[in-house]
Amino acid sequence: MNKIRGKIKDFLLELFFPIFCLGCQKEGTYLCEDCKATLEISGFQYCLCNKNPLKINLELNKYGKCNRCTNKKLSGLYFALAYKESTLTRKLIHQFKYQPYIKDLAKTLALLLAEHFLISGSNKKDVWQNSVLVPVPLDRKKLKNRGYNQAEELSKELSKILQIPVFSDVLIKTKTTKSQIELSGKEREQNLKNAFMVKNPSAIAQGKVFLVDDVYTTGSTMEECARILKENFTKEIWGITIAREG
Repeated sequence: MNKIRGKIKDFLLELFFPIFCLGCQKEGTYLCEDCKATLEISGFQYCLCNKNPLKINLELNKYGKCNRCTNKKLSGLYFALAYKESTLTRKLIHQFKYQPYIKDLAKTLALLLAEHFLISGSNKKDVWQNSVLVPVPLDRKKLKNRGYNQAEELSKELSKILQIPVFSDVLIKTKTTKSQIELSGKEREQNLKNAFMVKNPSAIAQGKVFLVDDVYTTGSTMEECARILKENFTKEIWGITIAREG
């Protein structure tokens, strides 16, 4: 019965929401091979600085930080695309927040990240050993309105690729915050202060945590999440996002 319902649902989605490439409108996929080829996937690791981030060689540096951002709680950041340089990147990120795109786009975007891991040399097994994925949470109101957390959907697809577990119930957003779009860096930090809590610290006590989100803008959200996780004895906390602004 569930399989039949699933097929009916898929049929209706295809009927009312046909799948077209977000770049060229070609039918059949949200990102065709031709448009994918126009995306410049990052082959490097960059530090966490918002202004003029530096390339980091992880074979020489244990963490993805320079001397300017060494005090940040986040250990480093992996991202596949630059957010400002491509209108297609913006379309992908924007549509990823809405039905019916979420499931298919989660797979597509996770594969873009997998390419980044490969060409940046971050696909080595020891990078991901004793690690877990933790999606950046939404508050209850936004989660109820949207019906899903896009960071969690991305985490599930990355879990299949990286063969590491996802813990979606470890980090919880405890209050509704203002939209970050128009806020300055300092205002964002204040807006997010004490907005998160750790529910099950024993699940992440050992090894590395990889925080997952869609976009890294100023880093305020991930930094606040990392701060809370650090209080629960997590040693290394890295970020993974589809795109980075700046």
